[in-house]
Amino acid sequence: MVNFFLYMRRLRYVVPLLVAVACGRDGRGYVPEPQLVKCVVATPVEYLNHDFAALTTADDAVTLAFKISGRVADIPVAKGMLVERGQLLAELDKRDVELQVDAAQSAYREAESRLERARRLLQHSAISAQEVESIENAVAQASSQYENSLDLLRDTRIVAPFDGVVERTYVDAYQRVASGEAIVRIVNPISTTVGFTAPEALVTQLSEPDVRFSVEFDAWRGVKFAARIKSFARTSSDALGYPVSLRLTDVDTSCYRIAPGMTCVATVSTPEHDSHAVEVPLTAIYAPVGDGDYVWIVNKDNRVERSRVVVGGVAGSDNVVVLSGVKAGERVVSAGVYHLTDGEVVRVVEDKTL
Repeated sequence: MVNFFLYMRRLRYVVPLLVAVACGRDGRGYVPEPQLVKCVVATPVEYLNHDFAALTTADDAVTLAFKISGRVADIPVAKGMLVERGQLLAELDKRDVELQVDAAQSAYREAESRLERARRLLQHSAISAQEVESIENAVAQASSQYENSLDLLRDTRIVAPFDGVVERTYVDAYQRVASGEAIVRIVNPISTTVGFTAPEALVTQLSEPDVRFSVEFDAWRGVKFAARIKSFARTSSDALGYPVSLRLTDVDTSCYRIAPGMTCVATVSTPEHDSHAVEVPLTAIYAPVGDGDYVWIVNKDNRVERSRVVVGGVAGSDNVVVLSGVKAGERVVSAGVYHLTDGEVVRVVEDKTL
Protein backbone atom coordinates (compact mmCIF):
# COMPACT_ATOMS: atom_id res chain seq x y z
CA MET A 1 0.00 0.00 0.00
CA VAL A 2 2.86 2.35 0.86
CA ASN A 3 4.45 1.69 -2.53
CA PHE A 4 1.17 2.49 -4.25
CA PHE A 5 0.94 5.92 -2.57
CA LEU A 6 4.56 6.71 -3.45
CA TYR A 7 3.84 5.81 -7.06
CA MET A 8 0.78 8.07 -7.22
CA ARG A 9 2.71 10.94 -5.62
CA ARG A 10 5.42 10.73 -8.28
CA LEU A 11 2.83 10.50 -11.02
CA ARG A 12 1.43 13.86 -9.92
CA TYR A 13 4.64 15.53 -11.10
CA VAL A 14 5.23 13.43 -14.21
CA VAL A 15 1.82 13.88 -15.86
CA PRO A 16 2.02 17.71 -16.26
CA LEU A 17 5.48 17.30 -17.77
CA LEU A 18 4.19 14.77 -20.32
CA VAL A 19 1.28 17.05 -21.19
CA ALA A 20 3.65 19.97 -21.77
CA VAL A 21 5.84 17.87 -24.03
CA ALA A 22 2.82 16.60 -25.95
CA CYS A 23 1.56 20.16 -26.49
CA GLY A 24 4.94 21.18 -27.87
CA ARG A 25 4.95 18.30 -30.34
CA ASP A 26 1.50 18.78 -31.79
CA GLY A 27 1.84 22.59 -32.05
CA ARG A 28 -0.72 23.62 -29.40
CA GLY A 29 0.62 26.62 -27.49
CA TYR A 30 3.95 26.56 -29.41
CA VAL A 31 5.33 29.91 -30.71
CA PRO A 32 7.62 29.35 -33.75
CA GLU A 33 10.86 31.22 -34.29
CA PRO A 34 10.52 34.26 -36.62
CA GLN A 35 11.56 33.42 -40.16
CA LEU A 36 14.98 34.70 -41.26
CA VAL A 37 14.79 36.87 -44.42
CA LYS A 38 17.16 39.00 -46.46
CA CYS A 39 16.20 42.60 -47.06
CA VAL A 40 17.41 45.47 -49.21
CA VAL A 41 16.62 49.15 -49.06
CA ALA A 42 14.83 50.39 -52.18
CA THR A 43 16.95 53.06 -53.83
CA PRO A 44 15.98 55.80 -56.28
CA VAL A 45 16.78 55.04 -59.90
CA GLU A 46 18.98 57.58 -61.67
CA TYR A 47 20.07 55.39 -64.57
CA LEU A 48 18.68 52.31 -66.27
CA ASN A 49 21.31 49.77 -67.33
CA HIS A 50 20.78 47.90 -70.60
CA ASP A 51 23.18 44.96 -71.07
CA PHE A 52 24.05 43.47 -74.46
CA ALA A 53 26.27 40.59 -75.54
CA ALA A 54 29.12 42.17 -77.47
CA LEU A 55 32.31 41.31 -79.34
CA THR A 56 35.52 43.24 -79.95
CA THR A 57 36.35 44.04 -83.56
CA ALA A 58 39.60 45.12 -85.16
CA ASP A 59 40.37 48.84 -85.10
CA ASP A 60 42.31 48.48 -88.34
CA ALA A 61 41.67 45.73 -90.86
CA VAL A 62 42.33 45.68 -94.58
CA THR A 63 42.22 43.20 -97.44
CA LEU A 64 45.06 43.94 -99.86
CA ALA A 65 45.23 43.28 -103.61
CA PHE A 66 47.51 43.95 -106.57
CA LYS A 67 46.56 46.80 -108.89
CA ILE A 68 47.79 44.80 -111.88
CA SER A 69 47.34 41.22 -113.00
CA GLY A 70 50.18 38.72 -113.12
CA ARG A 71 51.70 35.59 -111.64
CA VAL A 72 52.40 35.46 -107.91
CA ALA A 73 56.13 35.03 -107.34
CA ASP A 74 56.15 34.82 -103.54
CA ILE A 75 53.95 35.11 -100.43
CA PRO A 76 56.44 35.16 -97.54
CA VAL A 77 53.76 35.33 -94.80
CA ALA A 78 51.22 32.92 -93.34
CA LYS A 79 48.05 33.10 -91.24
CA GLY A 80 48.70 34.31 -87.70
CA MET A 81 52.11 35.84 -88.47
CA LEU A 82 52.99 39.19 -86.91
CA VAL A 83 54.10 41.76 -89.48
CA GLU A 84 55.54 45.25 -89.24
CA ARG A 85 54.62 48.29 -91.27
CA GLY A 86 56.38 48.19 -94.64
CA GLN A 87 57.07 44.44 -94.49
CA LEU A 88 56.65 42.52 -97.76
CA LEU A 89 53.45 40.46 -97.85
CA ALA A 90 53.25 39.33 -101.47
CA GLU A 91 55.09 39.90 -104.75
CA LEU A 92 54.34 39.36 -108.44
CA ASP A 93 56.73 38.13 -111.11
CA LYS A 94 58.03 41.52 -112.26
CA ARG A 95 60.18 40.61 -115.27
CA ASP A 96 57.67 41.90 -117.83
CA VAL A 97 57.18 45.12 -115.87
CA GLU A 98 60.94 45.64 -115.60
CA LEU A 99 61.18 45.45 -119.39
CA GLN A 100 58.51 48.15 -119.66
CA VAL A 101 60.44 50.30 -117.19
CA ASP A 102 63.67 49.91 -119.19
CA ALA A 103 61.91 50.78 -122.45
CA ALA A 104 60.21 53.83 -120.93
CA GLN A 105 63.43 54.99 -119.35
CA SER A 106 65.28 54.72 -122.68
CA ALA A 107 62.54 56.66 -124.48
CA TYR A 108 62.65 59.38 -121.84
CA ARG A 109 66.43 59.75 -122.02
CA GLU A 110 66.32 59.87 -125.83
CA ALA A 111 63.67 62.58 -125.71
CA GLU A 112 65.77 64.62 -123.27
CA SER A 113 68.81 64.34 -125.58
CA ARG A 114 66.73 65.56 -128.54
CA LEU A 115 65.55 68.49 -126.45
CA GLU A 116 69.12 69.50 -125.54
CA ARG A 117 70.15 69.45 -129.23
CA ALA A 118 67.05 71.41 -130.21
CA ARG A 119 67.79 74.12 -127.64
CA ARG A 120 71.36 74.51 -128.92
CA LEU A 121 70.08 74.79 -132.48
CA LEU A 122 67.55 77.39 -131.36
CA GLN A 123 70.38 79.56 -130.02
CA HIS A 124 71.82 79.68 -133.55
CA SER A 125 68.39 80.17 -135.14
CA ALA A 126 68.76 76.82 -136.87
CA ILE A 127 65.37 75.65 -135.59
CA SER A 128 62.10 77.35 -134.79
CA ALA A 129 60.69 77.89 -131.34
CA GLN A 130 57.60 75.87 -132.32
CA GLU A 131 59.77 72.82 -133.05
CA VAL A 132 61.47 73.14 -129.66
CA GLU A 133 58.08 73.39 -127.96
CA SER A 134 56.93 70.23 -129.75
CA ILE A 135 60.02 68.36 -128.52
CA GLU A 136 59.40 69.61 -124.97
CA ASN A 137 55.92 68.15 -125.12
CA ALA A 138 57.39 64.85 -126.27
CA VAL A 139 59.79 64.90 -123.31
CA ALA A 140 56.91 65.52 -120.88
CA GLN A 141 54.97 62.61 -122.39
CA ALA A 142 58.01 60.30 -122.18
CA SER A 143 58.57 61.36 -118.55
CA SER A 144 54.95 60.55 -117.72
CA GLN A 145 55.21 57.11 -119.31
CA TYR A 146 58.41 56.44 -117.38
CA GLU A 147 56.78 57.43 -114.08
CA ASN A 148 53.79 55.19 -114.86
CA SER A 149 56.06 52.24 -115.50
CA LEU A 150 57.80 52.84 -112.15
CA ASP A 151 54.38 52.85 -110.49
CA LEU A 152 53.62 49.52 -112.13
CA LEU A 153 56.89 48.15 -110.76
CA ARG A 154 55.96 49.29 -107.26
CA ASP A 155 52.54 47.68 -107.73
CA THR A 156 54.17 44.27 -108.06
CA ARG A 157 54.75 44.35 -104.29
CA ILE A 158 52.24 44.41 -101.43
CA VAL A 159 53.59 45.70 -98.12
CA ALA A 160 51.92 46.01 -94.71
CA PRO A 161 50.33 49.45 -94.23
CA PHE A 162 50.54 49.08 -90.41
CA ASP A 163 51.80 46.72 -87.71
CA GLY A 164 49.41 43.81 -87.49
CA VAL A 165 48.64 40.11 -87.78
CA VAL A 166 47.98 38.18 -90.98
CA GLU A 167 44.39 37.04 -90.67
CA ARG A 168 44.22 35.19 -93.99
CA THR A 169 45.97 34.60 -97.30
CA TYR A 170 43.79 33.98 -100.35
CA VAL A 171 46.23 32.74 -103.03
CA ASP A 172 49.36 30.61 -103.37
CA ALA A 173 52.72 31.24 -105.00
CA TYR A 174 52.88 30.80 -108.82
CA GLN A 175 49.13 31.36 -109.10
CA ARG A 176 47.91 33.86 -111.68
CA VAL A 177 45.76 36.64 -110.21
CA ALA A 178 43.67 39.42 -111.66
CA SER A 179 43.82 43.09 -110.82
CA GLY A 180 41.89 43.77 -107.59
CA GLU A 181 41.73 40.10 -106.54
CA ALA A 182 42.08 39.61 -102.76
CA ILE A 183 45.58 38.45 -101.82
CA VAL A 184 46.08 38.87 -98.07
CA ARG A 185 44.20 40.35 -95.11
CA ILE A 186 45.85 41.85 -92.04
CA VAL A 187 44.32 43.18 -88.81
CA ASN A 188 45.55 45.23 -85.90
CA PRO A 189 46.05 42.80 -82.97
CA ILE A 190 45.10 45.46 -80.40
CA SER A 191 41.41 46.33 -80.31
CA THR A 192 39.54 49.19 -78.65
CA THR A 193 36.31 48.75 -80.64
CA VAL A 194 33.29 46.84 -79.28
CA GLY A 195 30.28 45.99 -81.42
CA PHE A 196 26.77 44.86 -80.48
CA THR A 197 23.18 45.04 -81.71
CA ALA A 198 20.66 47.34 -80.01
CA PRO A 199 16.86 47.50 -80.29
CA GLU A 200 15.13 50.36 -82.04
CA ALA A 201 13.79 51.89 -78.81
CA LEU A 202 17.33 52.38 -77.49
CA VAL A 203 18.99 53.60 -80.68
CA THR A 204 17.10 56.89 -80.52
CA GLN A 205 18.72 57.64 -77.12
CA LEU A 206 22.34 56.78 -77.96
CA SER A 207 23.29 60.30 -79.04
CA GLU A 208 21.90 61.96 -75.89
CA PRO A 209 24.64 63.63 -73.80
CA ASP A 210 23.63 61.94 -70.49
CA VAL A 211 23.90 58.38 -71.80
CA ARG A 212 26.84 56.40 -70.38
CA PHE A 213 28.64 53.38 -71.80
CA SER A 214 30.81 50.70 -70.18
CA VAL A 215 32.17 47.27 -71.10
CA GLU A 216 32.96 44.19 -68.99
CA PHE A 217 34.97 41.36 -70.53
CA ASP A 218 34.42 37.68 -69.79
CA ALA A 219 38.18 37.41 -69.24
CA TRP A 220 38.18 40.07 -66.48
CA ARG A 221 34.95 39.81 -64.53
CA GLY A 222 34.28 42.78 -62.27
CA VAL A 223 36.46 45.20 -64.25
CA LYS A 224 34.45 47.93 -65.98
CA PHE A 225 36.02 49.72 -68.94
CA ALA A 226 34.67 53.17 -69.79
CA ALA A 227 33.62 53.66 -73.39
CA ARG A 228 32.11 56.24 -75.72
CA ILE A 229 29.88 55.93 -78.73
CA LYS A 230 31.81 55.44 -81.96
CA SER A 231 29.03 54.89 -84.47
CA PHE A 232 25.59 53.37 -84.85
CA ALA A 233 23.31 52.57 -87.75
CA ARG A 234 19.94 54.25 -88.07
CA THR A 235 18.56 51.48 -90.26
CA SER A 236 18.37 47.71 -89.80
CA SER A 237 18.88 45.47 -92.81
CA ASP A 238 17.96 42.15 -91.14
CA ALA A 239 15.26 43.27 -88.67
CA LEU A 240 17.32 41.86 -85.78
CA GLY A 241 18.48 45.22 -84.43
CA TYR A 242 20.76 48.15 -85.12
CA PRO A 243 24.57 47.74 -85.19
CA VAL A 244 26.35 49.88 -82.58
CA SER A 245 30.10 50.40 -82.09
CA LEU A 246 31.78 51.68 -78.91
CA ARG A 247 35.34 52.92 -78.46
CA LEU A 248 37.08 51.97 -75.20
CA THR A 249 38.77 54.87 -73.42
CA ASP A 250 41.82 54.93 -71.15
CA VAL A 251 42.66 51.22 -71.38
CA ASP A 252 45.90 50.19 -69.67
CA THR A 253 47.32 47.94 -72.40
CA SER A 254 50.15 46.80 -70.10
CA CYS A 255 47.58 45.07 -67.84
CA TYR A 256 44.79 44.27 -70.30
CA ARG A 257 45.59 43.07 -73.79
CA ILE A 258 42.32 43.32 -75.70
CA ALA A 259 42.31 41.57 -79.06
CA PRO A 260 39.68 41.26 -81.80
CA GLY A 261 37.10 38.53 -81.18
CA MET A 262 36.93 38.75 -77.38
CA THR A 263 33.47 38.32 -75.82
CA CYS A 264 32.13 40.93 -73.42
CA VAL A 265 29.01 42.67 -72.12
CA ALA A 266 28.30 46.23 -73.25
CA THR A 267 26.22 48.30 -70.82
CA VAL A 268 24.26 51.33 -71.96
CA SER A 269 23.09 53.47 -69.02
CA THR A 270 20.21 55.80 -69.83
CA PRO A 271 18.80 58.38 -67.38
CA GLU A 272 15.50 57.51 -65.64
CA HIS A 273 13.16 60.51 -65.75
CA ASP A 274 10.56 59.16 -63.28
CA SER A 275 11.50 60.61 -59.87
CA HIS A 276 9.34 58.05 -58.01
CA ALA A 277 10.98 54.99 -59.56
CA VAL A 278 13.07 52.77 -57.30
CA GLU A 279 15.35 49.81 -57.89
CA VAL A 280 14.96 46.39 -56.22
CA PRO A 281 16.38 42.92 -56.93
CA LEU A 282 14.45 40.75 -59.35
CA THR A 283 14.17 38.14 -56.57
CA ALA A 284 12.12 40.60 -54.50
CA ILE A 285 9.16 40.39 -56.87
CA TYR A 286 6.38 38.12 -55.58
CA ALA A 287 4.09 37.11 -58.45
CA PRO A 288 1.24 34.71 -57.55
CA VAL A 289 -0.24 33.05 -60.62
CA GLY A 290 -2.68 35.44 -62.29
CA ASP A 291 -2.63 37.95 -59.44
CA GLY A 292 -0.15 40.66 -60.46
CA ASP A 293 3.21 41.61 -58.97
CA TYR A 294 3.93 42.28 -55.28
CA VAL A 295 6.79 42.87 -52.88
CA TRP A 296 7.04 42.28 -49.13
CA ILE A 297 7.79 45.49 -47.25
CA VAL A 298 9.27 45.11 -43.74
CA ASN A 299 7.92 47.71 -41.31
CA LYS A 300 9.54 49.05 -38.14
CA ASP A 301 8.17 46.14 -36.08
CA ASN A 302 9.78 43.65 -38.47
CA ARG A 303 6.40 42.58 -39.78
CA VAL A 304 6.01 41.99 -43.51
CA GLU A 305 3.29 43.74 -45.50
CA ARG A 306 2.40 42.72 -49.04
CA SER A 307 2.36 45.65 -51.46
CA ARG A 308 1.18 45.57 -55.08
CA VAL A 309 3.73 47.10 -57.47
CA VAL A 310 4.03 48.23 -61.06
CA VAL A 311 7.25 46.93 -62.57
CA GLY A 312 9.06 48.95 -65.23
CA GLY A 313 12.16 47.95 -67.15
CA VAL A 314 15.20 46.03 -66.03
CA ALA A 315 18.14 47.69 -64.30
CA GLY A 316 21.10 45.54 -65.24
CA SER A 317 20.99 41.77 -65.15
CA ASP A 318 19.74 41.29 -61.54
CA ASN A 319 17.53 44.28 -60.67
CA VAL A 320 14.22 45.73 -61.84
CA VAL A 321 12.66 49.17 -61.73
CA VAL A 322 9.49 49.57 -59.66
CA LEU A 323 7.38 52.53 -60.75
CA SER A 324 4.87 52.44 -57.86
CA GLY A 325 4.11 50.46 -54.72
CA VAL A 326 7.49 50.98 -53.06
CA LYS A 327 9.08 54.19 -51.82
CA ALA A 328 12.76 54.97 -51.67
CA GLY A 329 14.21 53.97 -48.29
CA GLU A 330 11.70 51.19 -47.54
CA ARG A 331 13.03 47.75 -46.67
CA VAL A 332 12.03 45.04 -49.12
CA VAL A 333 12.45 41.28 -48.73
CA SER A 334 14.91 40.10 -51.38
CA ALA A 335 14.84 36.31 -50.84
CA GLY A 336 12.23 33.75 -49.82
CA VAL A 337 9.25 35.84 -50.92
CA TYR A 338 7.06 32.78 -51.60
CA HIS A 339 7.28 31.54 -48.00
CA LEU A 340 5.79 34.57 -46.22
CA THR A 341 2.33 35.55 -45.03
CA ASP A 342 0.93 39.03 -44.55
CA GLY A 343 1.67 40.40 -41.06
CA GLU A 344 4.25 37.74 -40.22
CA VAL A 345 7.12 38.73 -37.92
CA VAL A 346 10.57 38.11 -39.44
CA ARG A 347 14.22 38.35 -38.51
CA VAL A 348 16.04 40.63 -40.92
CA VAL A 349 19.45 40.13 -42.50
CA GLU A 350 20.62 43.00 -44.67
CA ASP A 351 21.34 42.00 -48.28
CA LYS A 352 24.41 43.81 -49.69
CA THR A 353 23.89 42.77 -53.32
CA LEU A 354 21.90 45.80 -54.51
